[in-house]
Amino acid sequence: MVEEHRIEVDGELFLVHASAHGGTDYDWISGPNAGYGFSSSGGARTDDEHAASIRVFLSMIDPVTGFIGD
Repeated sequence: MVEEHRIEVDGELFLVHASAHGGTDYDWISGPNAGYGFSSSGGARTDDEHAASIRVFLSMIDPVTGFIGD
């Protein structure tokens, strides 16, 4: 995986980078809540695999709060 890069998925922009624990961190930089995002385990991924993970995350977001819903 590239050390750090931006990826746009469905109009949303994420900063993708390796986490300290060997996984991947996704910072939702176009989202409504500063510093919000998610992490995943596992090694290197393709941009298509990143996009799939991001779409799962976005599908859980409450459109009112911008956070993962109950």
